[in-house]
Amino acid sequence: MVSTSMGSPEVCNIKLTTVVPATQSGENKVTELTDMDLEMKLHYIQGVYFFTSEAVEGLTPKDLKGPLFPCLTLFFTASGRVRRSETGRPFIKCNDSGIRIVEADCDQTIEEVLATKEHSFHSTLAYTQVLGPELAFSPLVIIQFTRFKCGGMCVGLSWAHVLGDAFAATAFMNMWGQILSGHAPPKCLHAPIPRKPKFPPTIPNKSIPTLKRVDPVGDCWLTANNCKMETNYFQVTEEQLEQMVAKARAVAKASHFEVLSAIIWKYLSGIRERETRIVTICTTNSHNRENEYPTNDMVLSTVEADFSVAKADISELAELIAKKKVEENEEMVEIENGEADYIAYGANLTFVNLEEANIYGLELKGNRPAFANYAINGVGDEGVVLVLPGPINGKGEGDGRDGLVVTMVLPENQLPLLINKLERDWNMVSIVKD
Repeated sequence: MVSTSMGSPEVCNIKLTTVVPATQSGENKVTELTDMDLEMKLHYIQGVYFFTSEAVEGLTPKDLKGPLFPCLTLFFTASGRVRRSETGRPFIKCNDSGIRIVEADCDQTIEEVLATKEHSFHSTLAYTQVLGPELAFSPLVIIQFTRFKCGGMCVGLSWAHVLGDAFAATAFMNMWGQILSGHAPPKCLHAPIPRKPKFPPTIPNKSIPTLKRVDPVGDCWLTANNCKMETNYFQVTEEQLEQMVAKARAVAKASHFEVLSAIIWKYLSGIRERETRIVTICTTNSHNRENEYPTNDMVLSTVEADFSVAKADISELAELIAKKKVEENEEMVEIENGEADYIAYGANLTFVNLEEANIYGLELKGNRPAFANYAINGVGDEGVVLVLPGPINGKGEGDGRDGLVVTMVLPENQLPLLINKLERDWNMVSIVKD
C-alpha cells in the first residue's frame, strides 16, 4: 500500500457517518463480477478535489450529503457489499448498505498543502481503504470532506477498483456534483456495450504479462509490498509539453502520454539495479462514461524492448509505445471461483493514460476545483505512473487546460532520484514548488 509520508497534512475531529440510496434497490439484487473486476480487486482509486473558500461558502454537511441519496439510487452497486457464492466466487449484493462519509478538519491552508514538496496528501485527505477482513461490512466507496483553516475544502474519494475504473469513479463524482448544483438526475443509468472477445479466456494458471499472481489474500483484500511505496506528482505545462516533444525528436504520431511514458521508462531503467525491459500500458475503450453503470473497461497492453532502455533515445521508446503495444485483454485469465488473486498496477512498471478523464467535471454550485488529482493504492513493487489533465485556467466557458499532471506511485528510494532527473533535464518538477 502507499505509505503515509512525513509531508502528509494532519487531519483531526474525524466524524464517520453513512449515506444510503434514496430508494431501495430491491430484494436479492446482485451484481456479478467479471474476471477483469476480480483482477482489479486488490487496487483502490483515490481522488482529491480542492475547492476554494468561495466555492464551498455556506455549504453544510447536510448540503453535501443530501445529493448523495439520489446519486446512490443510480449507482446502486456503490452501496452494496461483497459476498461470496457457494463456489466461493465474490459478487456484490446490492443491499443498500450505503457508502461511508468522513468529515475532518485540517489546520493548514490549501496553499500550504499544495506547496509541500512531498505531495503525499492522498493518504490523509482520501480515506485509506481496504475491503475486509469482514467483507460483508466493508463499504466500497468512502468520501471524505476535509475543511481547511482558510475556509476551503478537499473532497476525497476512495473507490474500490472492483467497482469500476477511474473513468467510472469520476462519472460518479460528477453526477453527485450535478445533483448538488440543482440539475435533475437521469431516471436510470444505461449499461455499457461489452466488447466481444476474439478468443476464449486462457487457462487459469497461464502466465499473463500484464498480471502478477500473488499469494491468496482470503477476505482481506490487501497485498503486501516488498518495499515502501511513495506518491508524488508534478505538473507539465502546455509549453513544456511542446518543448519536450520537440527536444525528444519524437515520432509525429506519438502522443504527449507516450513521450512522457518514454522519458520516465528510460530514467527508471537507469535508476534501478535491474533494467526494466517490459512495461504495461493502460488505456480505456471509451472516455465518455457519463450516465453509464460503472465498469472496469480498461485495455491492458504490454510493450517490450529488446535493447537497453536506459541507453535508448526517447524517440525510439515513444515509437515503441505508440506502435508496438500488444493488447492482453483477449488473453485475460479466467478466474475460477474467485480463488486466484492478482495485481495489475505495478506487476510491471505501469503507465495509465487518464488524459481524457473528466476529473474537473465535479462542480460544487458551479465552481470547479482549484486542483484535482488521482492516485492508485495497492500498487505492486514495479510502480504506476498516471497521466492526468492539468488544472483549468480561469472560470469562464471554453477555458483551456494548463498541460498535464503526472502522478507517480513508486518505491521510496527510486522516487527522489527520478524527480531529480526530471527536474535537471526537463524542468518538469520545479513548477510545483513555486
